[in-house]
Amino acid sequence: MDTFLARQPIFDRKLDIYGYELLFRADPTNIFPEIDGDSATAKILSSTFFTVGIEEVTGGKKAFVNFTEELLLQGTAHMFSAKTVVIELLENISPSPAVIEAMQELRRQHYDLALDDFSWREEFVPLLQEATIIKVDFQQSSEEEIRKIGQLAKDYGCFLLAEKIETYKEFNHAKSLGFRYFQGYFFSRPEMMQNKDISPMKQNVLHLLMEVFCEDCSMDELEAILSHDVAMSFKLLNYINSAAFFRVAELHSVRQAIAFLGINEFRIFVTVIAVAQLCQDKPHELFRASVIRARFLSLLAIELGKDKDIYFMLGLFSLIDAMLDNSMEILMKNFPVSDNLKKALTKRRGELFSALEFIELYEQGEWDILEQRRQSAEIDEGRIASFYLEAITWADNCS
Repeated sequence: MDTFLARQPIFDRKLDIYGYELLFRADPTNIFPEIDGDSATAKILSSTFFTVGIEEVTGGKKAFVNFTEELLLQGTAHMFSAKTVVIELLENISPSPAVIEAMQELRRQHYDLALDDFSWREEFVPLLQEATIIKVDFQQSSEEEIRKIGQLAKDYGCFLLAEKIETYKEFNHAKSLGFRYFQGYFFSRPEMMQNKDISPMKQNVLHLLMEVFCEDCSMDELEAILSHDVAMSFKLLNYINSAAFFRVAELHSVRQAIAFLGINEFRIFVTVIAVAQLCQDKPHELFRASVIRARFLSLLAIELGKDKDIYFMLGLFSLIDAMLDNSMEILMKNFPVSDNLKKALTKRRGELFSALEFIELYEQGEWDILEQRRQSAEIDEGRIASFYLEAITWADNCS
């Protein structure tokens, strides 16, 4: 069975990335039939990190990794650098003398320890004394429980991390309660849906995209559109003359660059730059997530024998409602893309939405449903995970 590895962003109070929680799925009995699940998980973790490189997965940020009590006692954490890993202890861990001793040893070596899905019980005091981060599930905890844990964090010198934050309202509320870190998909959803005006700069970017995607747009018109944007023209020529392409001589004009790339590749280039501009006042992770989706879906399209350019645009536009704090229906109403793409984005139906669902399930760690989709699509084991990891690398290069 496939081994899947995904990452979920963890933000600081300024909405900069502090780290990523790593989610993984594998069936240990298929891979290591003669050893217990915890040992198998440790081997899967170490194999994944040492093969791919943990810095490549997290972009050099902190990696939050779930540890069972058995993994903690086996000393698995010592396989990783304290500078790159936060040891996340699952909620069912017991405050036994052996556990506390293992935590103390990790703290002496400067590891950060996070208590996952924490809920207060008197016997957990020894855990709090060694922990550096307390994670609180905002969907499962009452206001009273959250405030109680907040006071405990102050008493024991721990930082608070709010997980499952789904809206900007919840993010702001958690900030007001003293939380330092935030995990959830609030950043990929519109901040407000009523009376939200699109800024003139973003309107210009949207207008440029609408012109570029016009089906009957000629080479002369494309050249004229881009020539009005000096910064984008400069980026295009830099891109086309980079080491990514082999040419005998440099290209010096927008027209030459468009001819070299072809109209479809040119549209993709413009869209990536435009999406970056639409995300200027948003967490950078929003741009990165849209680019990961785009690259993942283009690789999926090649695997399925579909149009990779359409799939790329599907991923790139899938978060445009969050970029512009507006409904997808309004934004797509007059946008010159195919009806199938609009249907996937606004109605969440059709063949293209089935593709988009692949990356959404992967992001959320819905491994069982994802495995069913993979089997139905007859995609080879290992391909989905490799698409995701390649998409992360590609997106980091775009950033």
